[in-house]
Amino acid sequence: MKTKSIIFSTIAICVLFLCSCEDKLDIQEHGVLSYDTYYKTDADAESALTSVYSTMRGMEYNYKLLLNLLSDDYWAGGGSRTDNADLSGVNEFTFDSNQDFIESCFKSFYQIIYGTNVALGHIKGDTDYQKQMLAEARVLRAWSYFELTTLWGNPPIVDHELSSSEYSQPNGSTEALWSLIEQDLATAIESGYLTEKSSKEDNTNYRVTKQFAQALLGKSYVWEKKWDKAVEQFDNVINSGKYGLYEGEYDNILSYDNKNNCESMFESNRIFDSSNVFDNFTMYALMVGIRTDRFASIESGLYSTGWGFCAPRKSLYESFVSEEGTNGYRLNLSIKTFEQMKDRGNVMISGKTMINEGYFAWKTRIRSGEIPAEGYGYADINNVRWMRYSEVLLLAAEANLEAGNQSKADKYLNEVRTRAKLVSKSNVTLDDIISEKRLELCFECVRYQDLVRWGLASKYLGNQGENCPTIDSNGNVTYQSYNTEGKYGYKDRNALLPYPATEIELNNNIVQNPGW
Repeated sequence: MKTKSIIFSTIAICVLFLCSCEDKLDIQEHGVLSYDTYYKTDADAESALTSVYSTMRGMEYNYKLLLNLLSDDYWAGGGSRTDNADLSGVNEFTFDSNQDFIESCFKSFYQIIYGTNVALGHIKGDTDYQKQMLAEARVLRAWSYFELTTLWGNPPIVDHELSSSEYSQPNGSTEALWSLIEQDLATAIESGYLTEKSSKEDNTNYRVTKQFAQALLGKSYVWEKKWDKAVEQFDNVINSGKYGLYEGEYDNILSYDNKNNCESMFESNRIFDSSNVFDNFTMYALMVGIRTDRFASIESGLYSTGWGFCAPRKSLYESFVSEEGTNGYRLNLSIKTFEQMKDRGNVMISGKTMINEGYFAWKTRIRSGEIPAEGYGYADINNVRWMRYSEVLLLAAEANLEAGNQSKADKYLNEVRTRAKLVSKSNVTLDDIISEKRLELCFECVRYQDLVRWGLASKYLGNQGENCPTIDSNGNVTYQSYNTEGKYGYKDRNALLPYPATEIELNNNIVQNPGW
């Protein structure tokens, strides 16, 4: 009897890339599970979703580096501009359709979609727990399509397992994509089978929840400018009373010791297993950790190895200062200056330089003890954070402003500002929300898509790549130009990312985005 593999294999990846290839799934295989015998129990259903959660967790490296370096929050960083040409190209908008990080993210999104399609196609839903797994699959598929749609615009729609004759899928319409996202989320929410936290203090739920699905649906409505519908969904989350702004020190929101705190809408869970430390393999912490080979001393408590990528820009620091002053509470727990780092015992080696403008990310710093195993591969035991309640509040402020609910817009914006120890504002404007969102959510992968959505990408990203900073051991910053005039910075074509060249080569039915 012929069987079909349910593992993520090279064959599955061919499906994920939607390319034309032989139907190898029908080849008799030994040692694999059959759809005829699998997905029959609750444990089988949970295992299927665990694979999807694992794929999402594994995206951290490519996703965070890509989204953050497309924004105006970061310099690519590193010891020199040539340390990672791919990341410099992303940061300077000199990349093309062969960009590795873009290709990896595109592929991972479709891996998630493939896994959820398998789950939706084969989990019977005979028990309440299986129905929960089906609801979660819809949320995770919707998340992937939200990212694909906001970044690429019209990616192929794959809402079921593909047969060999269906592998070469054409572009989907943006309207149909948003409809699928809305339908998946609404179905999952209305099913009644998504889990919910028992209270604001409950930190035991690591699965997608009803409120996360509502927040994602509200966020989707914001992108579609369906303001009243967005308001309704955010009200559902806020009025549930199951989430709130973290009340401890601001720079501990994302720390290992505060995983899944009251502000976390959804995290990818990591559990330390001393017998299998590389189950949590990632090089993200290594990439963004302070560039330690340029330092003679590093303060106690900081991760002692790093390559110094993703260094904050001076423009971000100045935006903080403009709103909060140099002694701003949130500023000083988000970014440290060169002098502040030096005062804390982080002293550069005389004569050394690195790509940096004199600022260091503090809110997202890597702490000692969070990396239990090193080598060329690194194991990070901190969770991957995908959405915070503060983002929900700021999205709700925008949606209410656009829907004509000024008082609610003021209320939600000022909740975030109060936690940041800032005075409240009245009659807030979209500019106020744009400013607050940059400061509150810097380094958290939302800025680039927001700038494109607001039509502000050319204004803030148009000159990226014009020059690159180098800081010396005395804190002196110089700038050097590397790119030919006009060959850098955000252009009209960057409103959508390019489909990977490999996808275009293998799939004759997909049309490349304009300008690529």
